[in-house]
Amino acid sequence: MKRNGSRGCVTRKTRFGSRERDWLKGDAQRGCVCLYGPTEPQAPVPGPQSTSTAQPDLKLVLCSTSTTVEELCAQRDDKGLYLQLHGDLIRRLDSSERPLQMVYDYLTTMGYDDPLRVQQEAANSDLSCMIRFYSERPVNADQQERTLLKGVFSVRKGKTQLHKWAERQVILCGTCLIVASVKDSLTGKMHILPLVGGKVEEVKRRQHCLMFSSAGPQAQTYYVNFDTLAEYQHWHRQASKVVSQTISLVDLSCYSLEEVPEYLFYSQDVTHLNLRHNFMSLEGPGGLCNFDRFAQLKSLNLSHNRLGVFPESVSEIQTLSELNLSCNGLSSIPPCIGNLQSLQTLCLDGNHLNSLPEELGGLMQLCSLGLSFNNFPGIPAVLERLGAMDKLAMAGNRVEVLELSSLLRMSHIKSIDLRLNGLHCVKSETLEPIKQLTQLDLRDNRLTSMDLSAACNLETLHCQRNQLETLTLSGFALRTLHASNNRLATVNVYPVPNQLTHMDLSWNLLEYLPDWVCDSRKIEVLDVSHNLLLELPARLLSGLSLRKLLAGSNALQKLPDLLDHIPLEALDLQHNKLGELPESFFYKALNLKYLNVSANALETIPPSSQSEESLSTLQELYLTENNLNENCAALLVGHQNLRVLHMAYNQLLSFPASKLSKFELLEELNLSGNKLKTIPSTVSSCKRLHTLIAHSNHISVFPEVLNLPEIKLVDVSCNELTEILLPDSLPATLQELDLTGNSSLMLEHKTLNLFSHITTLKLDQKPSLNAGDSQGTSTLWDHGYAEMCGQRNKLCVSVLAVDRFGDSMEAAYGIFDGDRNEEVPRLLQCTMGDVLSEEIQHSCVDSVYMCNTFLTSHRKLGMAGQKLGASALLCYVHHESSEPGSYFGLTVANVGTCQAVLCRDGQPLALSKVFSLERSAEEMERVKTAKAIITEDNKVSGVTCCSRLLGCSYLSPWVLPKPWVRTEPLCSQDEFLILGNRALFQRLSYQEAVKTVLAVRDPRAAAKKLCTLAQSYGCRDNVGAVVVALHIGEDSCTCEPPLTTSEIRGTPTPISVPISVPPVDPATPSSSSGIASEFNSETSASEVGSEAGSTASDEHPSSGSNARPERRCSLHPAATLSLFQRQPSSATFSSNQSDNGLDSDDEAPLEGVISNGSKLEVEVDIHCCAFQLRSGPPDSPKEADLRHDSRGSDYNNSKVRRQNSVVVSATNGCLLAVCGREISDLKKSPSTSSLFGKKLSNGSVVAPEDSHNIIEVALEAPKKKSGYFAAPAQQDPEDQLVVPPSLEQDVREQLRGHRLSVVCGESEEEQTCTIGKA
Repeated sequence: MKRNGSRGCVTRKTRFGSRERDWLKGDAQRGCVCLYGPTEPQAPVPGPQSTSTAQPDLKLVLCSTSTTVEELCAQRDDKGLYLQLHGDLIRRLDSSERPLQMVYDYLTTMGYDDPLRVQQEAANSDLSCMIRFYSERPVNADQQERTLLKGVFSVRKGKTQLHKWAERQVILCGTCLIVASVKDSLTGKMHILPLVGGKVEEVKRRQHCLMFSSAGPQAQTYYVNFDTLAEYQHWHRQASKVVSQTISLVDLSCYSLEEVPEYLFYSQDVTHLNLRHNFMSLEGPGGLCNFDRFAQLKSLNLSHNRLGVFPESVSEIQTLSELNLSCNGLSSIPPCIGNLQSLQTLCLDGNHLNSLPEELGGLMQLCSLGLSFNNFPGIPAVLERLGAMDKLAMAGNRVEVLELSSLLRMSHIKSIDLRLNGLHCVKSETLEPIKQLTQLDLRDNRLTSMDLSAACNLETLHCQRNQLETLTLSGFALRTLHASNNRLATVNVYPVPNQLTHMDLSWNLLEYLPDWVCDSRKIEVLDVSHNLLLELPARLLSGLSLRKLLAGSNALQKLPDLLDHIPLEALDLQHNKLGELPESFFYKALNLKYLNVSANALETIPPSSQSEESLSTLQELYLTENNLNENCAALLVGHQNLRVLHMAYNQLLSFPASKLSKFELLEELNLSGNKLKTIPSTVSSCKRLHTLIAHSNHISVFPEVLNLPEIKLVDVSCNELTEILLPDSLPATLQELDLTGNSSLMLEHKTLNLFSHITTLKLDQKPSLNAGDSQGTSTLWDHGYAEMCGQRNKLCVSVLAVDRFGDSMEAAYGIFDGDRNEEVPRLLQCTMGDVLSEEIQHSCVDSVYMCNTFLTSHRKLGMAGQKLGASALLCYVHHESSEPGSYFGLTVANVGTCQAVLCRDGQPLALSKVFSLERSAEEMERVKTAKAIITEDNKVSGVTCCSRLLGCSYLSPWVLPKPWVRTEPLCSQDEFLILGNRALFQRLSYQEAVKTVLAVRDPRAAAKKLCTLAQSYGCRDNVGAVVVALHIGEDSCTCEPPLTTSEIRGTPTPISVPISVPPVDPATPSSSSGIASEFNSETSASEVGSEAGSTASDEHPSSGSNARPERRCSLHPAATLSLFQRQPSSATFSSNQSDNGLDSDDEAPLEGVISNGSKLEVEVDIHCCAFQLRSGPPDSPKEADLRHDSRGSDYNNSKVRRQNSVVVSATNGCLLAVCGREISDLKKSPSTSSLFGKKLSNGSVVAPEDSHNIIEVALEAPKKKSGYFAAPAQQDPEDQLVVPPSLEQDVREQLRGHRLSVVCGESEEEQTCTIGKA
C-alpha cells in the first residue's frame, strides 16, 4: 500500500470545526478519531480551492477514551475498524479495543506528559502518518497481484493442435498455475501446473499470449491468452519470479494477512513459507489450523504475527524442520512441541518465556535454538537432553551467573550467545576441561573477572564492554579474541596461542604487551589503541604474520628499529608522543599501504628508500598535527603510489613545485592549517586529484585545479584570496567549492555565472553596518560551522544556526545527522527553528517547550519520518531569570548521538546525553523490556544503534523521539560551545576538541579544524561541527545613561530619516564572522517560491541630542518594545525571464546577481519596519520617538506578541502590508513547504521565519520589463517609505503629533515629508 504522507493531512484539518472544539472542552478524556475510507486519500489539487474542498475519505468521530470499537461500529453501521501504524501494516481491531485510548497511549509513549497537550495532538490529523484508523480494509492492488492472480481467459492445453482453445478460470497462486476444468466454476476438476524450475514464455504468433511449462521429463504446457496488455504484463512478471526460484518458496511477508489464500493449498510442492509480519489467525479457511494440508512444508516463518499463544496446529506439520515464532508475545510453549520430530531449528526470540516444557528434550534432531530476549533466569536444564544441539542463543535474558560445570553436562553445545544478560560472575570451580565449547559471546555484561582456562578448545571469545580487570584463557585453539572497552592491565593466555589471528584489546589499561603476543606465530590483526603503552616490542614489529597494527592513543615515544623486511600493511600510531620514525622504516616496510602518525611531535620523516629508485607501495599517509616543515616534501617523493596525503596543521611555508608534480596518482590532498602562500601550479600534474583542501592558510592565488578532469571538491576557505583566474569552462565533476573567509575576494559577474552549475558553492556576503548598527548592538555570540562528506558520496549532516532568535537577544543552534539519509536532516534544518519559536509561546518551562519541539518536529516529518530518522541536537540561548546573577541560560536538547560541549574556564563541560545502546545502560534496559531484537552490532532490529531519534517511527516503541533536556546558566567564564555529530566525537575527545578551539578562536576556522582533524584521525563518514563563541559578561554592557528630565522636556528637533539598503544584514545566519551563502545550481524559482526578487529599504531614524532615546544593551533590555523594529531576513530569488542578469540600461554587473542562462539568482535582504499604532496622544515625547532596534530579529515569534502591528516593506515600489491576524495566517502559507520542496545544498544554514512568508507576498509585486528587480550594488538614499492609503491619515497625525519630519529627497536642504502611495 502506498504510504500516506502529510500533504493531504493539512487539507483535512478544515474538518475540525466548532462542534469538535466544544466537545473537547473541559474533559481531557474526550477526543476525536479520524476514520479514513478504504481507498487511498487523494492529494489536494493545487490552487486556492484545495484548502477548502472537503475530502470524502476522512470522517471525524467524537468519542472518549472509554469508547470501544464495538460502540463506534454500532454508531456508524461499520463491520469493523482497522489500524495502520507508520504507513505500514494494517490490522483489524478487536471489538473491545478503544481507539482513542490507543492514540493517547501512543502519544504518551512518544513523550507527551500533559493530558491537554495529548488531547490536542490526538486531534491533529497530521498524526495519521504515524497512527491511522480505517472504517474498511484499504484495497492494495499491488499486494493482491503478488498474492493472487485470477481471471477467465482463453486456454489451450499442450503444444500440439489437438486441443482447442476454451474459456477457463485461471489462477496463479503460490508456486502453481491452476486451471479449472469448467468455465466460471471451481467445483470441477482442477489442473495443477507446478512452475518452480519451469518456463514462462511469450507466444509471438498470438497477441498477449503466454506459454506456461512445468519442469521435469513429464512437463505439461498450458497456453493462456489474455485480454489486455496490462493483464499480460502482470501475469508475466509474477510467473517469471516463480519459475526463477530454485526452491519452492512462497513469500507473503508484510502483507497484513489474516489468512493465506485458500488456493495456496493447491501448491503441494511448497517447502518454504514466509508469513513474517502479518496478523495470522488460528481459525478460518486459510488460518493456521489448516496448515497441515501442506504435505511437504519444511520451513515456516510466523515471526511478528501477534499470536499471543503458541499455535498448536503447527505441531501437526510433521515435515517441519525449521520454525520461527519470534516476537509473538508467547508466554509458554505447550507439550505438543514434542510432535515435531523433524525439527532442526527453532527460533523463539523476543517473547515472554521463562521456561521450556520437558517434551522439548525429545527433539533429537534439534541443532539450533533461539531463546534471545526472553525472561530466562538461567540456561534451561532440558537442553542437557538435546544431544544434537550445537548452537544456543540466549542474549538479552536475565542470566546473572554462568556456571561452567553446567556446560559440562551439555557436551554437544559448541556456540553460546549470552550477550546483554547482566552477567556478573562466571564460576569456574570445575577442573574438568570443557572440550566442546568453541564460541562464546559475553559482551555487554557486568563481569569484573573471568577465568576460562577450562574451555580448552575455545576458538572465539567476545567479551567487549564489560568491567574486566583480569582475563585468563586457554591458548590451545584460540583464534579470535575481542576484549575491548574493559579495565584490563594484562591478559593471561596459556599456552601461547599459535592459532590466534585477530586480537582486539583497545580501550583498556595496558602498560605493556604480554610476551605471548610476540610469540604468536599467526597473528595478523592487533588493535591495542587507547591504552597506556610506553613502547612496542621489537619482536612484534618484526613478526612475519602481522598485517595490521593499531596502536594509536597511547604514550609511545619511539618505535624500535626494524631489522628486516616486514609484511606490515597498515599501521596507525596517531595520538602518541613520537618525535621521529626509524631511519630505515619505509624501506623495511615495503608492503605498507596505510600509515597514520597524526597528532605526534614529528619534525621530519624518514626517506622512502636508500637510493633514487623507490619500491614504496604506500597509498595513504596521514601526517596531520605535527611539526613538519617544507623540507619533508622532498622525502615524500619516493612514495609515488600515494593516493591520499594529509599534512594539515604543520609548519609548512611552501610545498616545492617540483615535488608535487611527482604525485601523479594522488586523489586527495589536505594542506590546511599551514602557512602556505600558494599551491604550486604543478598540482595540475595530479590528473587523478578529486579533493583539494587547503583552508586556513595565507593563499592569495587560487590554485590551478579547475583544469583537472576528476576534481570534485575544492576548499580554500579562510585564506587571503583576492581574485580567481578561471578557464573557459569548469569540469562537470566539480561538486563543491568553498571560498568563505576570504575577506578581500571580489567575484565578477562572469565568474559567478561560471560557478552556477556547482552543486554547493559557499561564498561570503560582505557585511555592511552603518553607524546606528555598530553603536546599537553588542555581539554576545557568533558562530562558525563546517561539514565534510568524507569518503561518502552525499552529505547527510545539516546545521541550523541563528544568531538572532526570538527577541534578538537569543540564539538557536542545531546539528542534525541522518547517518545514511539526507532528507530528514534537511527537513529538520528547515522546520525546527519555527517549531521552537512556536513552542516557547505555549510554555516557559525549558523541559516542556524543548521536549514538545522535538515531538512536534518528529510529527512534522510526515511520510519521510516513517522509515528514515536522524540524530538531532538543539541549543537555545535565552534570558535566564531564575538564576540570580545570571543573564542568560543555555537549554540543550538532543536525541541520538549528536553532542554539545561547553568550554568553561578552559575545561569541557558535556551538556548532552548520548542515546546509543552501548553508552546508556538504562536505555538498553528499556529497549530490552520492550522486546526489541538487538543484533550483535548493538543495533535495534539491525537498523540503528540509537534508542532515541527523530523519525524512524516504524521502530516505535523501541526508538523514541523524546529528548534529553538540560539547562545550564551561562557566565563570563563560558568561552564557547561546540556542537558535533557522532563522527566528530568518535575521533576527538572533549578535551582535545576544547583545546583545538582555544588555539584557533575564530569560530569558522575552529569548526573547519575540528572536521579536518577528525578526517585525518581516520573518520570516513560525514562529519559536522558548529562552534559558537560566547562573549557574555558584565563588560559586554553597552547601555547609555537615561535621559535627564530637562532633556526629555526639551523641544525635540526635527529628525531626518535616511532610508538605506545595506547589501546584507548581520542577522543573516552566517558562518563565523562573515556571512556565508551557498548557491545551489539546482534550485529553481518555483522551488524557492518566488519569481522575482526585491530589495527592501531599512529605516534608521536619528534625532538631535535632546531627542535621543535611551539605548539599552542585550544584557539589560528595555522594558517596553520600541515603536520601530527591524526584522531582517535574507533570501535568494530566481528569475527565468532574464538572459544576462542586467537591465537593458545597466552598464555593469550588479553585486549579488548571479545569472545562469535563463536562470537568475539575486541575493537580496528584506528589512521590514514594524509600527505599533496607538490610539490617542502619547504620554510623553519619549514614547513618540521612532527608535530603531538594530539588534533585529530572525524570528517574529518572540516571547512578547505584537498584536496590532503593521509590517511595511518598501520593495522598489511594491507595498507589503500585513496586519495582526494576517501575520498568523501567513505562518500557514506554503513557506515551510516551499523549503521542504527546495533541494538545499547541504551545509547551508536555513532559518525559516515569518519574513519568508512576507517574501512570498512579493509574488504579486509588479515586475520590471526585464523580469526581475535589480539588487542595488550600493546603498540607495532615495528609497521611500511606503504607507498603505488606509493608514495614511493615521500616520500623518502621528507624525504631526510628534513633530517629526521625514526627509526623502536628494537635496539635503529639503525638509519635506513625503508619503508614497502603493
